[in-house]
Amino acid sequence: MAGQPNAQTTARPIEPERVTLTGAQSLVRSLEHAGVEVIFGIPGGAILPAYDPLFDSSIRHILVRHEQGAGHAAQGYAMATGRVGVCMATSGPGATNLVTAIADAYMDSVPIVAITGQVSSHLIGTDGFQEADIRGITMPITKHSFLVTDAAQIPRVVAEAFHIAGTGRPGPVLVDIAKDALQATTAFDWPTELALPGYRPTTHPHGKQVREAARMIVEAKQPVLYVGGGVVKADASAELLTLAETYGLPVVTTLMARGAFPDSHELHMGMPGMHGSVSAVAALQKADLLISLGARFDDRVTGNLDSFAVGAKIIHADIDPAEISKNRHADVPIVGDCREVLTDLLAVLGALAEDGERGDYTAWRDQMAKIKAKYPVAYERPEAGLAPQTVIERLSAIAGPEAVYAAGVGQHQMWAAHFLDFERPRQWLNSGGAGTMGYAVPAAMGAQVGDPERVVWAIDGDGCFQMTNQELATCAIEGIPIKVAVINNSSLGMVRQWQTLFYDGRYSNTDLNTGPEEIGALRIPDFVKLAEAYGCVGLRCESEDDLDATIEQAMAVTDRPVVIDFVVERDAMVWPMVAAGTSNDDIKIARDLAPDWEDDEL
Repeated sequence: MAGQPNAQTTARPIEPERVTLTGAQSLVRSLEHAGVEVIFGIPGGAILPAYDPLFDSSIRHILVRHEQGAGHAAQGYAMATGRVGVCMATSGPGATNLVTAIADAYMDSVPIVAITGQVSSHLIGTDGFQEADIRGITMPITKHSFLVTDAAQIPRVVAEAFHIAGTGRPGPVLVDIAKDALQATTAFDWPTELALPGYRPTTHPHGKQVREAARMIVEAKQPVLYVGGGVVKADASAELLTLAETYGLPVVTTLMARGAFPDSHELHMGMPGMHGSVSAVAALQKADLLISLGARFDDRVTGNLDSFAVGAKIIHADIDPAEISKNRHADVPIVGDCREVLTDLLAVLGALAEDGERGDYTAWRDQMAKIKAKYPVAYERPEAGLAPQTVIERLSAIAGPEAVYAAGVGQHQMWAAHFLDFERPRQWLNSGGAGTMGYAVPAAMGAQVGDPERVVWAIDGDGCFQMTNQELATCAIEGIPIKVAVINNSSLGMVRQWQTLFYDGRYSNTDLNTGPEEIGALRIPDFVKLAEAYGCVGLRCESEDDLDATIEQAMAVTDRPVVIDFVVERDAMVWPMVAAGTSNDDIKIARDLAPDWEDDEL
């Protein structure tokens, strides 16, 4: 994944003199110096000393209803703004409730700093009240973690935490602070420089590797730009567009890279992978060269790795050297920030072109355009009821690409990835690597706080929505006017789809609305009433005839959150699909229908 160019370190003037403060005051002062504008959190015993100076701080604290919501909100803030998000919790269960969001941020390379209170240092290891070894628990899912027992170390640790979270491959950093360190007095001393001898991320690529990559691109006949979330993290979309357009290279964007390259562009083949478009999957499978930028060859893209793009050589550019050749051997490995890699690659390719060395991909590009036209991502409208895909199509048309969209996980996530129109980076927020249900509402909340001038939609399933919808109370009270589209099929939809396809329709524990009456007759909960109880506007849409008017009604509300219960048909499935563990060559565009790639002479 690419580096974070906008890391927060010293946003306020350095204090000219050493000021004596409590550790808690030092923490808040340090966060101010790090440029923190907002913290999502919940107070509790061990972290309580920090909340007293926070009361007088310029930092906005948003009181969430669950610590998981705080973590996802910090993620949404970070993904929408490119800055480091911050969440705060107390010790024990407060800290462990952050674990899911920390793991999610780690998988998707999202820069957040999680600050947790810890029991007093003399109680550590005694199973004291609300003690948990949160540093040990999160060690595998953080870039780095700190345990602070000395108040004097707080400024240095905070400065280092923000630097580590926001540079190199971004990710979560945990700062766990003992209660007695927060209560002790100390001399505040914000560091003017950081000493991290073991942390030196490589951002500028090696020139020899870039030259070799350029030579390989010129010699290829069927190259494809395989674009991952690192391009978004590096703010490298402009350079990517220049490379693709200048040399006519087809582009695929992974789930985490949606928006890195405009959907409307003729060179864009779509999203690859398990539920990818036929054109994107075909481009990867039939390429002779993959130019991988900030992507990690994860299993949801490659399918059976042994049959993935077997005829392709690999250029793999990533800021994290651990990712290169981890899953697929790289013929040309390039360690560096994606924007710097693309800048240097454009310069070398330009010099080669001036010398008359330039690849000709016309036939390949034309073939891919034909595949894209022949196999669009499509769906059949049901004879009765509202199609979920139609909901998302109309939502995209009315809200437009200037809106921000956060999705939960499951069928609605895949439909959103296909049927929203992505035209710019940081337009799309979702849980890619961890696949965390409940992500959408708090992430949308964080995005709205970070970018208050934009319209922010959470696209959620009725299963996901019931995991974190308590944050609607936070949004209503704090004046955060997110809009929530609940794609309500009364089911855990993606699990139900797998039960349909692989378990003979044995729907074990996937019906969310089964009651003493006919399935669907009950609304438990009634999402409209639930929204109203939380101080939001609640709407319901069950017919395509009312679809546009309902969305426009929601768009007109700007002073409070809106929830729309879109009651959709429950048997809709996500296509295309590559079954888990199978080859991408076995992609299906409907249950028993596969594209005929041989007929298309790929």
